[in-house]
Order: sequence, then structure tokens, then C-alpha cells
Amino acid sequence: METPDSKTTTSPPPQQEPDLKKPKMSSTTSEEEDAAITTPGDETTIKKQRYKRRKIAIFFAYCGVGYQGMQKNPGAKTIEGDLEEALFHAGAVPEHDRGIPKRYDWARSARTDKGVSAVGQVVSGRFYIDPPGLVERLHSYLSPQFRIFGYKRVTGSFNAKKFCDRRRYVYLIPVFALNPCSHRDRESVLASLGSGSELVKCLECSERGRKVVGAVGKRSFESKSDVSPTEIWPNDKDTTLKPEIKEEASVLVDNGDGVIRNFESVNEIKVFRIEDSDKKSVTTESGISSNGEDANSNPEIKDEKMVSIEKGDDKNTKSEEEAIKGGGFCYEEKEKERFNRILNYYVGSHNFHNFTTRTKAEDPSARRYIVSFDAKTTVTVEGIEFVKCEVVGQSFMLHQIRKMIGVAVAIMRNCASESLIQTALQKDVNITVPTAPEVGLYLDECFFTSYNQKWKDSHEELSMKDYEEEAEEFKMKHIYSHIAATEHKEGSVALWLHSLNHRNYPDLHACGNGDNITSEDNNGKESTMVQSMAECTAL
Repeated sequence: METPDSKTTTSPPPQQEPDLKKPKMSSTTSEEEDAAITTPGDETTIKKQRYKRRKIAIFFAYCGVGYQGMQKNPGAKTIEGDLEEALFHAGAVPEHDRGIPKRYDWARSARTDKGVSAVGQVVSGRFYIDPPGLVERLHSYLSPQFRIFGYKRVTGSFNAKKFCDRRRYVYLIPVFALNPCSHRDRESVLASLGSGSELVKCLECSERGRKVVGAVGKRSFESKSDVSPTEIWPNDKDTTLKPEIKEEASVLVDNGDGVIRNFESVNEIKVFRIEDSDKKSVTTESGISSNGEDANSNPEIKDEKMVSIEKGDDKNTKSEEEAIKGGGFCYEEKEKERFNRILNYYVGSHNFHNFTTRTKAEDPSARRYIVSFDAKTTVTVEGIEFVKCEVVGQSFMLHQIRKMIGVAVAIMRNCASESLIQTALQKDVNITVPTAPEVGLYLDECFFTSYNQKWKDSHEELSMKDYEEEAEEFKMKHIYSHIAATEHKEGSVALWLHSLNHRNYPDLHACGNGDNITSEDNNGKESTMVQSMAECTAL
């Protein structure tokens, strides 16, 4: 018979009770520590790594081609959409927060429009930055259009939008766009006939025209339509462009590989007809001739579809040299001083309701502050010389910079007076202003001056200083090359210049009084155009 003492020795030991609490303790392990999870019946111990989210600012760049802007938009391909997915796949965002940026304090420093690029974009949020190698993992899930420069730890209250003091944007405008004689409208073409400084129709642009000699150059694109030359010149004039010439010129410009590629050696090709009893030929300034068969070399030339009729004697040697050098128009001190004077009108605090869309003059957000706006340097990319327009401001509205550039270019081309800017900045005036193409615009840098000053002793400085070399490489490889290639292929700025006339923008006259605008043609002769300005209607 068992005694009470024997029953006591066979009862379960009380030490087994804490074992029941182990699963509960492991399931509530903090993200800040490592938890050892033991599976019952398993002799091995599985150690699962857990990391804490950190508040960081990510510095990155992107080429905006093919994207509908920076901000996430359902159903559209956006920069934010691709970046958020990359952060999730790279392990920076957990599954339950995927697609809900508010849960990880997502913020962007600036929004860019459709097709606009960026070099110094910054976003912030609470992400898992461990294990090491987050930048490399992000690149593996992003297209080559993106470049993640790195990230920096920031304070828990940091917000990339609210803590950004200023933004700097750059717009690259081709030098030829500032030349009043390049890519003129049809009315100017017709008015110039017989003047000795004739403008002819741009075959690419149908009802549009431009200066013949050295107007633009360094552009090539395929013709989209056939244009009858009789639409410009009457048949009884010596300057009639004969069908044979147009056909032969088409052969010269439409073929693929040419002797002169992308106007690297010649800015402008003039084609004129030489009548002979035995043969007809087409001769260019470069000395290439063709009679329907190969001459000394293959006369296949990629041209910008411009032809000119030579009447009598050739131009003098000086004019021809100016044509090859760019038609005598250069961005020198005189042009630089005028263009910077025009851009300086925007500096300061103004009401920019006429330089955006869907924002009324009474809206407080229409008032913005521009710190500086200048165009002091030029850069040459793939044979095209660009003026680098840099604007620094606290913030910008939709299309604001492109419209400011559009007005400034219109003034440089003598389509409007300088007083147009002052008129457009008035609160009680509503006018329509031109918008420059998006391809030349990019976000250059975001500044966090106040934040850096306050937290300089405990946190890293938020700036692009550590990424300057890598950013410059990305800028030249992806952004600058894209801008130049688009101009070569599509002529986006060149085609846009045709719209800068009073027929498309009657408000370009809106200056309140008449102004005398002095322009200088390609031969250095000044001509004065008196424009009658209509008064704006005050609202």
C-alpha cells in the first residue's frame, strides 16, 4: 500500500509552471531585441532577428521620362508608386503597412510634374534600415532611371516637406530659343518675302516658318507631312520653290546615314537649284552635290527640313561663316544681361496666379517667394548649347516655373514687352501665358538650412555635399542626355517656339501701353518693331 509520502514524491514538480508562459513572452518580444524561439519537441533553437524602425531621409535622383509626375496617383505610373514598392520588396516596409504611407510617416520634399526629372529629391519616413545593404536592395527593384544616393538618420519629428526651406530648380533652354529670328510664325514668313532677309516655311511644321540662315541647327527629325511650296510663294515670283527641288531635298533629308550627322559640322544646310540644259543638281553649303546619283560622296543628309532658294549671287563669305557658327546669334554679355534682367522681375514675393492652373488670385497659396532667378552659364550637350536657368524659391505651384520660362522666352523673342511680367503678377488681372515644354526642367536640390542649424550637434547635415560627384554623373548620363536627345529627335522646344505669337496668345499684348521693341537680326542690323498693346481687363 502506498503511503502519503510516496504520493508526494511522484507529483509534478512546481518548476514546470513557468514553461507555460514562455510562448507568451516570446510573442511579445520588442522590435529592439533578438528573441529566441524554441519549438516544442524540436532540439534546435531558431533565432529570429528583429529590427527597429528608424526615421531617415533618403536622397535620390530620377529621370522623369515615362512617369506621370512624382506624387502617387491611382492608375498612373508615378515616381512615388515605384519607390514605395521598392521599399517594401527591399524589406524597409512591413507587409501590413504596404500601400499605406501614412503608417510609416512618408513625406516628400517636392512634387515634380509629368516628365520632370530630379537630382536632389528627398523623402522621409520610418523604415527598417537593417540588415546593411538597403541602398543596393532598392536599386535591384528600381529601373536604371533611379539612383539612390544614400540615407541619413533624422529626428523623430522630421518631415521632408515641412522642414525643407527652399528648392532649387534648373531649366535648360536651347540658346536658339532666345533668338528672335528663329522659328517664326507664318505671318512673319509671308511679311518677310522680298525683304532680303527672307524667312521660309519649316516643312516639319506646316503653317510655321523660321529664319533661313543659321537659325537653329543641331536638330534632326523626320518629316510628318508634305507641304506644298506654293502656299508660301506665288507662282509668278522668282523665289518659288519648284517641286523638283522639294523632291530632291526630301531625298537628302530622309535617308539614314549621312555625311553630316546631327549637324555636328554644319548648323544649317541651304539647298539651291542649278539649272542646266543637260543636268539638274542640288548643291549644299558644305560642297556636297547630287544629280540623282552618288557624287563624290553619299549626299544623304539628316536635315531639319528647311530649304532656301538662292537668288543670283552667293552670300558674302562673312554671312556664310556666321551661318555655320549659328547665324550670328550667341548668348554673350548683351543677351545675358537682357535675359537676366527679365528673370529678375520674378524675384521677391508675388501673386503667381497667372503662372499656374486651378489657383485663383484670392487663394493665399497663389503668393510665392522667389529667392533668386538667373541664367549666367551655358552647357553644351550633344552639339546643342543650352542656357542654364536656375531658380530658387520656398515652394512652387503646378507649371509655375515652366510658365515663367515661357514668358521670359516670349519677351526675348520680342513677342511681348518686359512690362508683361509686371502685368501678369498683378492680383486683379487674368491673362493666359505660354508654358515651356517639361523636358528641360529638373529639381536640382532641396535645402534644410533651419533644420541643420538646430540639430548640427546631434545629427548629420542634410545636404547633397556627400553625393555631389555621383549626382553630377547621373545628371550628365541620364538627365542632360535625355534633354538633348529629345530635342534632336522631336524638336520639342523648336516646335513650341512656333506657338509664341499673338494669334495663339493674344494676352502677350497685355502691357497697358505701347512699347518699342528693338531686335537685332542675324546680320547685326537693328530693326524696331512698334507693338500696339491693349489694356488688360481688370477683374
